[in-house]
Amino acid sequence: MAIECPNQHGPFTSSAKINPMKQVPAIVHGSLKLWESHAILRYLACAFPGVPDHWYPIDLHKRAKIESVLDWHHLNLRHGALRLVQAVALAPKLGRPPNPQVAAEAEKLLCESLEKIETVWLKESGPFLLGNSEPSIADLSLVCEIMQLEVLDEKDIDRILGPRKIVQQWMEDTKNATKPHFEEIHGLLYETKAELQKQRLGANNA
Repeated sequence: MAIECPNQHGPFTSSAKINPMKQVPAIVHGSLKLWESHAILRYLACAFPGVPDHWYPIDLHKRAKIESVLDWHHLNLRHGALRLVQAVALAPKLGRPPNPQVAAEAEKLLCESLEKIETVWLKESGPFLLGNSEPSIADLSLVCEIMQLEVLDEKDIDRILGPRKIVQQWMEDTKNATKPHFEEIHGLLYETKAELQKQRLGANNA
């Protein structure tokens, strides 16, 4: 059975039929309309036969540890990364003035979160979160969160991610484990990055 997703390029009215919050991600699978990224990841990992167990293990202890990462993600990594991107890179596209105070607070939380990823979630010997030898839905969720930093200016990306060699390697391992799909699903992100870089270049040359 096919899964449908609302078109991010289209009007909000189309996605509102699936998600009354008028936001993506959201999916339709048969009669089910589902939104919120973590709920979607859990559902997809369980709904289809043959999905490898490492994505969302049947073992309750392993699954509970993955849930702890996902719960932490919302109020830490996501809160920092999303607010920073909105305050710095996306503010003009959203019709808002840049907000240096919000950006500074968000970057502080983001950097603290990246440190926690390295010292807590990646402290064990495996290449993925919680010391796992293969990625889980938590790896996907957190790496995709960090990927939105691609729309920032290169100097900002280097300042934030440059010192985080462990995070960089983990992100690369996750990308490699999900080839070629990882790059495919980030196509819109890369388009937005190129558009914003062009705007910055034009502003600097003006």
